[in-house]
Amino acid sequence: MADIADMSKSSRTHSPWRTPGDMAGAAVAAARTAGRAVVHPKATLERARRLTDVLPTLRQALTPILTGRVDDWRGEYAYTLGEQAYVYGFPYLYNARLRHQWVTQERDPETVPYAAVNHFWHARRLMDASYRDGGCPNNDTLYSLAWVDVSAEPVVLSHPDMGDRYFTFELAGITSDNFDYVGQRTTGSQAGHFAITGPGWEGQLPDGVRRTAQAPSPWVLVLGRTLVAGEEDVPEVRALQERYRLTPLSLFGQEGHTLPARRDVLEPADPAKDPLAPWKTLNAMLAENPPPAHHEVLLRQFAEIGVGPGLDVELQPEIVKRSLIRAAATGMPLLKQQMLSGDWARLVNGWRYPPPQTGRFGDDFLKRAADQSLVGITANDPAEAVYLLCYDDADGAKLSTGRYRLRFEPGNLPPVEGFWSLTAYGEDMNLIANDMRRYSIGDRSPGLVHDSEGGLTLHLQAESPGRDREANWLPTPEQGLWFVILRMYRPRPRVVDATWECPPLERLT
Repeated sequence: MADIADMSKSSRTHSPWRTPGDMAGAAVAAARTAGRAVVHPKATLERARRLTDVLPTLRQALTPILTGRVDDWRGEYAYTLGEQAYVYGFPYLYNARLRHQWVTQERDPETVPYAAVNHFWHARRLMDASYRDGGCPNNDTLYSLAWVDVSAEPVVLSHPDMGDRYFTFELAGITSDNFDYVGQRTTGSQAGHFAITGPGWEGQLPDGVRRTAQAPSPWVLVLGRTLVAGEEDVPEVRALQERYRLTPLSLFGQEGHTLPARRDVLEPADPAKDPLAPWKTLNAMLAENPPPAHHEVLLRQFAEIGVGPGLDVELQPEIVKRSLIRAAATGMPLLKQQMLSGDWARLVNGWRYPPPQTGRFGDDFLKRAADQSLVGITANDPAEAVYLLCYDDADGAKLSTGRYRLRFEPGNLPPVEGFWSLTAYGEDMNLIANDMRRYSIGDRSPGLVHDSEGGLTLHLQAESPGRDREANWLPTPEQGLWFVILRMYRPRPRVVDATWECPPLERLT
């Protein structure tokens, strides 16, 4: 989940990978109309007059755009402040929905997270094109996911000896920022026990239990990834997953204990029934997961429009409430456009290199919301994994129907301590269906053919490049736009600092 999101999943209507929508119910129509108004003001105004069901919200949204006049400064101020509050609070909103779905809504247990609080859910098979909930899932690892509550006491994460297999447990707070890792890179592969402690906890741990960095919030998302060396390796990985444990400290060391299946998590307000739902959910989440003390000045401003820990947005004047509805409706398109713009990245040969702050954007609230939470729930620290996104070919044109190649010159393969893989996705952020059931290609792919000089050429196209080249073929859609992600696990420093430049994708026809 964090691959762009990497793993995860929520439901057929909302997934950790998929770009979340419907945050403001019917008000989304108002936001889209407001955007069209800039280009087609007359046509938009005529359409707005016909939409009597959302006319009050539309009129408030459109009037300043079409007339240049502000009818009520309070409403406009509430809207601008509401936009900032939405950006600030998006990870709380997103994680509230994911947590509720993954803890309480059972769907497809093989690919959709479903587990009680402080219990692991384990993926049973590698992702393939049958999974259609978006989010750019990887095809390299099996996921192990858990929502952990450390408000009352620490929870101990345990794993067996992992040998030389790549594995990692990413630990993220409710805002999507990572605060630590357990895994091959950080704590080693030997069997171990690691305590996840909540804010302010200062107790003693049993012998043999190592303390991780203190969690910044009472709720923690654990994202585990375990490398799979092909379909035949899945049973062995499943056996390892069954030995992963989460144990409240009060039960640690007790033989035969049974951890109750707790599923009482906050249920987000329903935007289909209440256009103020995002704000009510955000206020409840901020109360449950208090923001850091140095955000006090910002939260005092948000409190002026009824946004903050435990506040009641219904007590605000009608003009403020209408402005908040508009802010929630336009907040999602804003975040999505920022993410797709690529402004957050360094562009090299069409590849978007993430900034070094990725995974821990902290007080950079826009990037935290759009480029970390929205795009992947969380994002790996660059030292753990770097994901390069590419939407354009060597000439700057969007990747679409046609034949492409990616050539790594001799000695210039992706430099990693772990492994690398290249995966293609359609516009819907899903894996691309193909007869070969091949969804990624990389250094672990069987039969890769290097040329006589030691270089490697990968073929990206819908049809087979010929039997002698099929080992190096990554299928792409027959039509429409698509993009690729190059994942590099445990990358070497020259990947992290972007001194290694990935070659561009060249269009052949």
